[in-house]
Amino acid sequence: MNRKTFYAVAFAVAVAPMAWWSVSAAASVSLTHVHGLTYSADGSKLMVPSHHGLAVFSSGQWSKASGPEHDYMGFAGTKSALYSSGHPAPGSGLKNPFGLIKSTDGGASWKQLGLEGESDFHTMAASHGTNAVYVVNPQPNSRMRTAGIYFTMNDGLKWERAEARGLVGRPLALAVHPTDASTLAAATEQGLYLSKDAGASFKPLATGQRALAAAFTLDGKELWWSGFEGRPTLTALPLQEGAKPRRVVLPAMGEDAVSYIAQNPARTQEMAVATFKKSVFVSADGGGTWTRVANEGETAATAVSRKKD
Repeated sequence: MNRKTFYAVAFAVAVAPMAWWSVSAAASVSLTHVHGLTYSADGSKLMVPSHHGLAVFSSGQWSKASGPEHDYMGFAGTKSALYSSGHPAPGSGLKNPFGLIKSTDGGASWKQLGLEGESDFHTMAASHGTNAVYVVNPQPNSRMRTAGIYFTMNDGLKWERAEARGLVGRPLALAVHPTDASTLAAATEQGLYLSKDAGASFKPLATGQRALAAAFTLDGKELWWSGFEGRPTLTALPLQEGAKPRRVVLPAMGEDAVSYIAQNPARTQEMAVATFKKSVFVSADGGGTWTRVANEGETAATAVSRKKD
């Protein structure tokens, strides 16, 4: 189940101080889909992969990134590269789907790392400091004999299958620790799970509800994850034994929820979230207050701040 399908099922029923921010956008920039969320390595750009290339939010302005207008899926960023899967832009001459591709120039150009013409990974995560890449493989291909979670530590030269013992429910999102490539979190239909052995085994961190998104903070000390319990939730879970989780107060979202979470590597108090309905919010104070920089796919809306209750 991809994120778009999950949203339809699950919810049909049920930077710098913000004070000086003003948000504007070119009329041509719209978020047709939101297939990920990451910051550039220098923290100057928030990047949103969509159906027609990369949308970029920087210095209060939206723009389209230079480079091909591919349909990026499973998008993930590290301190030295961007990784993605998805489908090539019409007329590009590239094989569809991508398999795994990599960019070291902010998405201006891409290198194919294998499985082109075979696999489209909608669920992918990468370690910020090690470039380890984990994917949820939907079906067998020439490098992966079965469906399941796989990982590569060397840009696709070798893939290994994660046995995923103890993992309950379909994985909806993955997150990899920024410095320990063997530490993996999985958000599933049954809860949040953590592995410290490259996905060989998992232990539950939170159960009894769907976990929708997950991301390690870049210092590796917390795991942020989202859910929906009659309303959208966002929780910061310290990884230190005995430490208590804290709820992060979100802005009003109605029947929406957080689908992606990102942290600015240059200004680590700055967090960003994207939602299933294609809204994007940024916080300059670690989740204390939020500014809406995109509203249900529209990027020209004026930012609206919400103070913590």
